[in-house]
Order: sequence, then C-alpha cells, then structure tokens
Amino acid sequence: MSSGSTRSAGLGVPCREDRRAGALARYVFAATLVRSADGGAVVAIVLLAHACGMPGWLAGLLGASITAPHLLGPFIARRLDTARDGRRVIACSAVLHGVLLGAAALLLPVAWAVWPAMLLFASGIFGPMLTGGISSRLPSIAGPGQRSQRRAQSWDVAIYGLSGTLGPAAVAWIAAASDALTATLVLAGAAVVGAGAVLALPRQEPLDEAVDVPSPGRTLSIIWERGPLRRTLGLTVTVAFSVAALPIYAVATAPAFGGTAAAGTLVAAYGIGNLLGSAGLMVRPLRRDADPLMSSLAALVAATLILVMLTPTLLTSLMAFGLAGIANAMFFAATLAARSEYAPVEARGQIFIWVGALKIAAGSAGTAAAGATIAQTAWAPLLLATALTAIAAGASIIERSRPRSSRR
Repeated sequence: MSSGSTRSAGLGVPCREDRRAGALARYVFAATLVRSADGGAVVAIVLLAHACGMPGWLAGLLGASITAPHLLGPFIARRLDTARDGRRVIACSAVLHGVLLGAAALLLPVAWAVWPAMLLFASGIFGPMLTGGISSRLPSIAGPGQRSQRRAQSWDVAIYGLSGTLGPAAVAWIAAASDALTATLVLAGAAVVGAGAVLALPRQEPLDEAVDVPSPGRTLSIIWERGPLRRTLGLTVTVAFSVAALPIYAVATAPAFGGTAAAGTLVAAYGIGNLLGSAGLMVRPLRRDADPLMSSLAALVAATLILVMLTPTLLTSLMAFGLAGIANAMFFAATLAARSEYAPVEARGQIFIWVGALKIAAGSAGTAAAGATIAQTAWAPLLLATALTAIAAGASIIERSRPRSSRR
C-alpha cells in the first residue's frame, strides 16, 4: 500500500466521526426547535385564552385539545416507516403543527372557541412526530457503535429536558414583553423553522420494498409479544405516571418550606437534576444491556421518590428532587436505548411514537391521580407512585429471569 493510500485510510475514521458530530449538532438544533414548539404550545394557548377573557375551564379545555390527540399520533406514524425519506414526513408534520397552531391563535380572539379548538386538535395529532418521530432518526445519525449510540441518546434526553423548559419559558418571556398572541405565533414559527432544520439531517436509507411494514395495531402487538419491548413500554408508562406526581407534591408541601415560591424552586431542582443526569451520560454513557438496565434504574427512581417523601427541610428536599431528576434522566436514556436496540427496523418509527404517545398519556393520568389523592395527605401521591414503580421494576426482573421457553 502506498503512503498516500495509507494516509487516506488513516483519515477515514476521523472524517467519518466529524460527519457524525456535525449531523448530531444539526439534530440537536432541529429537535430543540420542534420540541420547544410542541412543549410550549399548551402554555401559549392557555395564556392567550386568558388574555381574551375566557374562563379558566375553557382555557384548560383548549390546552387539553393539544395534548389529548397525541394518542392518535401512532395511527399516522406508519408513514414514517414506509416513506422513502422520513425527514420529509417529520418536516411536513412540523410545518402542519406550526401552521395549525398559528391559525388557531389568530382565530381565538375573533371566533367561537370550537373552531380554534378543532385546529388545535389537528395540530396535536402531529406532536408525536416531533418527539418520538424525530428520535427514531437518531440511530442512523449516531453510527453503529453502542457507545456512540448511547452518547447520542444522552443528548436526546437533554433536548427533551431543555425544550420542555425552553418552550414555556420563551412563551412567558415574549408574552411579558409583547403579548400572548405574538408569543404563540413565534412558537408556531419555530416549528416551521425547525422543519427546515430537519431536512438538513442526513438521509436515512429507506427500507427494502419487500419489507412488510406493520399496521399501527400490529405494531402494538409486536411490542406486547416481545419481552424487551413489552418491559420497555410497561416501565416507561409506570415511571411517567409516577414522576408526574412530583410537581403536585411540590405545590402541596411548599407552605411548609416558606411559601408558594418554594414549589417552583423544587420543580426547577428536578429539571436541573435531569439536565445534570443527561450531561453525565454524555461523558460516561450507559454500558449494560438496556433491558436489565431499565429495571435497575426504575428501582432507582422509586428510591429517590422515597427520599423526596422523607426530606424534612427545603435544602434536603431540593437535593432529593435533584436526585430524582438525575435518576429519571438515566432511566429515560435506557428506554431510548431499548427502543433503538430491540425494535425491528421495519417498525422502529412506529414503536418510538407508540411508546412516546403512551408515556405522555401516562404522565397526564399521573398528574390527575396526584391531584385526586393529594387531598387525603401530601405524601399519598408519592406513596402510590413509589409503590407502582417498585412493583413494575420487580415484575420486569421476575419476568426476565423466567426460563426462555416460558416467556412469550
């Protein structure tokens, strides 16, 4: 081999790594934009409804009209697995989400609430494409190695946490500086700009035409029939239900810690812990198999919820909330790894969206359950959450330990 060819071979891997790093940076930008638009939409619409003089119950219904249709997302997700270029499907979803959100915002001050509600419902259907849908592109961007895959998934966890904070915060800032309508239109514009950023991602190789892409119902059956995917869904839904109790608990215990402002501080500590956990995973990615790792980390989440209940002071409670955020970030990264590694390629996009949509539904149910049980005693929601998470973690360990022949 000549010296020139040797140099070319030696430069091949660094060049490939540079391309992957650039693709990951574009992914971070695109995912942050579209998820911030999705995450801030409820806050924007509720603020706009209040600014228009609508009663609180109607503002709440308008907000729910964006989140409720996320459960319908999996029924349009098959297009993501059958498309020749999945980027266009996600980008089109982002554009439709932004345009429908903007149109609803413009109608809200001048029309009956039912018309903008219908537009918001249609907008919400595309929300899962901006969460789980774009996550399904990550395996092809990160490369084949487990370490690079896990590090990229850590970035994805950080994006979820950042956009979940950045979207509502941007809405609040813009509404304070201008008005709620402007804030909502800016958010809608972010979704459209994000669509352009999605198109700048690397193109994923399409499936062979002979591959049979399952229907949404068949995809759900695949999740149930395959042990690792079934445990991924079960643990994801249970932990989402459980950690949704933390903001309710923070509000309930805030008076004991000096006033209502403590509630925001506690929730912020949880968010900071989430970001710290994902940052730590970028430096040291998860290494074990995702299936047993999820069980261990779900048990860790349950342990941190116990700590939250036992802390007697604001300082110790802040630390416990932060640890809960770290544990949840690690658990979330493990679930993303499980979806990537155990999902069949012909249904990967649908599986990402199914799990993501059911996770959102479980979080909403967890918030409702916490609100219903908090009236009994402040620690009742967390006690329920801890018990459910511990039971789910234990059940997943027992199921996995059974002889293979007895598993489905």
